[in-house]
Amino acid sequence: MVTWNKKTFTEELRKNCTREVAKVGIELIEFSEKYADNITWGRGSDKGTLTFRCESDIGLIPLFHLSSDGKLNLLINFLRTKDIPKQVIRDMTLKLESNLLRDYDEEMYPSDIFENIGDLFHTKTQLEKFLKTMEGAVYRLKQ
Repeated sequence: MVTWNKKTFTEELRKNCTREVAKVGIELIEFSEKYADNITWGRGSDKGTLTFRCESDIGLIPLFHLSSDGKLNLLINFLRTKDIPKQVIRDMTLKLESNLLRDYDEEMYPSDIFENIGDLFHTKTQLEKFLKTMEGAVYRLKQ
């Protein structure tokens, strides 16, 4: 059983992904280090994961998972099952939908899945807006 850390995760990310995807992954790691109340590294043998968690009224809540093969899992449906204010989820999904040009309603996005970073972010601006959305969600969950 492998215990992942920033160094091994970053090395695997650079090995498995294109330079652009690895660069986005590294920005997500740096963002996580700055804004997450808790980062956990996976223990899988075939790929690594990073889980971004923030404090809320109900405890630590994960907002996304990042994998060392260049995929991102937005935990929107997981958040819908928790007792957090609906306006936080609504605000987050509206911003993600307009930024990433995807539908994250319960009908079009029935389960949380890992999506390729390269398919999500086509411009630096999209990544910056995503990070601002996550920063806003963290701030609102702490209120």
